[in-house]
Amino acid sequence: MPMRVSPRRIFSAVLIVCGFLAGCSRRSSTDSNTLNFLLESMPTNLDPRIGTDAFSEHLDFLLFDSLLQRDDHLDLAPDLAEKWEMPDAQTYVFHLRHDVKFSNGQPLTSADVKFTFDSIISGAIRTPKRGAYALVDSITAPDPYTVIFHLRAPYASFPLNLTRQAVGVVPQNAGSDFAQHPIGSGPFRFVSLTTDEQIVVERNPNYFAGAPSLERIRFRIVPDALVRALELRKGSGDIEVNSLPPDTVAALARDPNLEVTRSPGTALAYISFNFDDPILAHRRVRQALAYATDRQSLITYLLRGYARPADSLLPPNHWAYDGNVAHYDFDPARANSLLDAAGFPRGPDGIRFHLELKTSTDESTRLIAAALQDQWHRVGVQLDLRSLEFATFYSDITRGSFQLYTLRWLGANLDPDIFDYVFNSAKFPPAGANRGHYRNPQLDVLLDEARVTTDRAKRKEILSQIQQLIATDEPYINLWYYDNISVHSRRVTNIHLSPGGDFDFLQHATLAVP
Repeated sequence: MPMRVSPRRIFSAVLIVCGFLAGCSRRSSTDSNTLNFLLESMPTNLDPRIGTDAFSEHLDFLLFDSLLQRDDHLDLAPDLAEKWEMPDAQTYVFHLRHDVKFSNGQPLTSADVKFTFDSIISGAIRTPKRGAYALVDSITAPDPYTVIFHLRAPYASFPLNLTRQAVGVVPQNAGSDFAQHPIGSGPFRFVSLTTDEQIVVERNPNYFAGAPSLERIRFRIVPDALVRALELRKGSGDIEVNSLPPDTVAALARDPNLEVTRSPGTALAYISFNFDDPILAHRRVRQALAYATDRQSLITYLLRGYARPADSLLPPNHWAYDGNVAHYDFDPARANSLLDAAGFPRGPDGIRFHLELKTSTDESTRLIAAALQDQWHRVGVQLDLRSLEFATFYSDITRGSFQLYTLRWLGANLDPDIFDYVFNSAKFPPAGANRGHYRNPQLDVLLDEARVTTDRAKRKEILSQIQQLIATDEPYINLWYYDNISVHSRRVTNIHLSPGGDFDFLQHATLAVP
């Protein structure tokens, strides 16, 4: 039987949460010089060559630098490298700053950069990041402030693997226990770690871009969302980022001691189609389902407005984004017309066909799926919902065991190579993430060209063609980009959330001390 969620049940749950929050008394934070940051999960590994989960990468961003970083347009900008050039399509030369030291006072040189990447490429450390450097033939360091990467073949997105968001530079004497006592050159330095409890960092007085204002940050691991909300309400927690449901955020926003900071984000919610399914193989069916989806209503009522409709995998502030593509605004009449034209008339019960949508057990995702079920039913499509524990869900979608599924892209959609990774017909799992087995020979040719074209203008033109083709074929329904939301104490100021939801804003945040 299709799963349906009663609006009364949703409202009741919100009232319960709001009641808990309203009934809490406040108390001051225990240490006026320490920012108490509430995390929902423990980082898996603070070695920036190894950790790939979001929490490891967010903390690594504060502890380490890399050759490059991303600017507000998600383009490349200097970090450890003051400048760089490409003598040819397979050679990248980076010139390092001369004033960088690790947090222990040791100067950072090209030998440290070479050691960092050699340790990944050689397999000296076991890391899932190794594949990103498969085309590196060799790395040379002709002097203390010059590093040269020699590639086996052109790879236009290679510099993105040298950003602070991808990997951090470690000292050349980093040992096997480095993750337990990490030493970096970033704005903060590591102090201590207690597994599943907390991680403490302090400002790095040697940071080349200037020491942060914050003296100390305690990242406390608080897995339960309601407990995080209560900690904020009581004052024992100062800040969280993107870890609370929209209704909880709305309830906390009414607290005079708390503030909500919001900025456009890049995390993308989407629905994927299985092209091996005889119904979904029809382009008109896929387009009809996109027209039958009232994204704005879902954003307004279920996400409290904390998102923006999406028309591409790339976010709108990306240098390669093309908004001149097919759009699928809510249009039930057009959806009905396309389904009729595709050869799927309504039956006596008004239903054209059944589809099954697989989701994780995440409650917000289940609510969105239930709303989609109601919207698609209006055009004669019976959407049956099946929620699975995440490991089972992920196993099913990588095996192609689905008709439709919904998930998010976090961070990966900042790299234009995302199109190759998820839509190239050579990238079926495990070679890539083309889980729906989408095939388009014309697109494959363009994807191959984009991967090796280093001229920015030419590459952008190719990427525009790619986005136009994909928007017409509709292998995904791009739903929305989630906003970045932080609920924090009013004693925390100067918060400017970055598009990717990183914790880099902590470099400039300030804390009012009584």
